[in-house]
Amino acid sequence: MSTTHFGFQSVDEKDKARHVRQVFDSVAAKYDVMNDLMSAGLHRLWKAYTITVANPREGYQVLDIAGGTGDLSLAFAKKVGKTGRVVHTDINEAMLRTGRDRLLDAGVVLPTLVCDAEKLPFPDNHFDIVSVAFGLRNMTHKDVALAEMCRVLKPGGKLMVLEFSKVAKPLEKPYDWYSFKVLPRLGKLVAGDDASYRYLAESIRMHPSQEELKTLMKQSGFGHVDYHNLTGGMVALHVGIKC
Repeated sequence: MSTTHFGFQSVDEKDKARHVRQVFDSVAAKYDVMNDLMSAGLHRLWKAYTITVANPREGYQVLDIAGGTGDLSLAFAKKVGKTGRVVHTDINEAMLRTGRDRLLDAGVVLPTLVCDAEKLPFPDNHFDIVSVAFGLRNMTHKDVALAEMCRVLKPGGKLMVLEFSKVAKPLEKPYDWYSFKVLPRLGKLVAGDDASYRYLAESIRMHPSQEELKTLMKQSGFGHVDYHNLTGGMVALHVGIKC
C-alpha cells in the first residue's frame, strides 16, 4: 500500500481523504470565524485579489473546487451575471452545506455538488475559469487533480490556485511560532479543536513551494504558469493558462 503525508504523519493513500474529511467536519461551523481570526482578515484581501486577476466576465462558466463556505463562488457569481454559471463544489459535505446556506442567505442559488477534484464529473473544455482556494494542499494526488482541472478548462482558460506557501526567509521563525504555538490554541478556544489547526500548520509545511507548484502545474498540462506572492509569501496565487 502506498503512503502519503497527512500533516507530518505518514498514512495510507486510501485513508488520507477520510482524515481530511474529519478535519473539515470538525471545523466547518467555525471555519469563517477562524479564517478571520487567524489571518487578521487578510484572507478576504487574498480572495479579492484572486477575483481581480481571474477577471471573470459576463457569461463565463466557472468551477470553484474546494469551494467550502462559498466566498469565491459568491464573488464569481456577482461577476458572471445571469448568463454565466458558477458551480460550487467540495469533497466535504459539511463544508458544502455551510457554504450553500451562506449563499442562500445572500440570495444566490448556485449548482452545489459534492465531488472529488481527482475525478471531476464535467466534460472536457467546459469552463472559462477553475479556482481552488486553500484546498490543493489537502489533495492526495495533486498531479492528478491539476490534470483534471486542466482537462475541464477551455483552451485559453485560467486555473487560479490560491494556497498557503513558503514565506520569505526573515518571516520563517515568527511564522513558525505563530503556526505551532498560537494557532492550535486559537483553534481550541474558538472551535474546540486544536488538532485540526495543528494539522493545518503541518499541511502548509508539506505543500510544494512556489517554484515546485509552478513546475507541477506545467507538468499537468498548463502551457503558461505564473505566481504572485502575497503577504511575504505566506500565500501565493498561481495562475495557469491552458493552451
